[in-house]
Amino acid sequence: MGQMIKLKASDGHSLSAYQADPAGKPRGGIVVIQEIFGVTRHIRAVADQYASAGYLAVAPALFDRIEPNIDVPYTDMAKGFAYMKQLKNEDVMRDVEAALLKVQSAGKAGSVGYCWGGTMSYLTAARLKPAAAIVYYGGGVNNCLGEKPQCPVMFHFGEKDTHIPQSAVAEVKKALPDAPVYLYPADHGFNCTDRASYDAPSAKLALERSLEFFHEHVG
Repeated sequence: MGQMIKLKASDGHSLSAYQADPAGKPRGGIVVIQEIFGVTRHIRAVADQYASAGYLAVAPALFDRIEPNIDVPYTDMAKGFAYMKQLKNEDVMRDVEAALLKVQSAGKAGSVGYCWGGTMSYLTAARLKPAAAIVYYGGGVNNCLGEKPQCPVMFHFGEKDTHIPQSAVAEVKKALPDAPVYLYPADHGFNCTDRASYDAPSAKLALERSLEFFHEHVG
């Protein structure tokens, strides 16, 4: 369904992105924000999923600022963290903004991010003002709560997530009492079919809630 395209950030940086087009007239646009592993098969599948639901979906390759075509195995978390730590949030936001501008050709646009990308989706809501943003198990969101979202935000967390303590989830709930925060009987990365922590019922329910949220706020 999808193809690789090129985007240009506001500072002139050129980056690749995976674009998935809907079959008919798009309902709107969705930026899919990667985990610390790159624009993996799973992230491309997520973009395809949103395209099949009627959205123009684009997943920017945020690690292109380091080197092109980075695709880290899910078993090598240390390598993924090493890449992530080389990036500045300001540069990541420039690249997400380029993707947001691309999908806004389809109408209103939202963002959805996973793991590190979940935290970047939260910052997208605070800094880039999409129509809506969704955060899947975003570790570190609780450290970004000084920045307030400028649009509706939805959160998905796993109750068994050893990377994100429930105290961090409680901080999110307290700071954003109007935001829907859902907990699932699952571990970190429960949406990813290529991870041992994949939990099909939780992933299905989270997607249903996400699509309903985007239908309401994006189109």
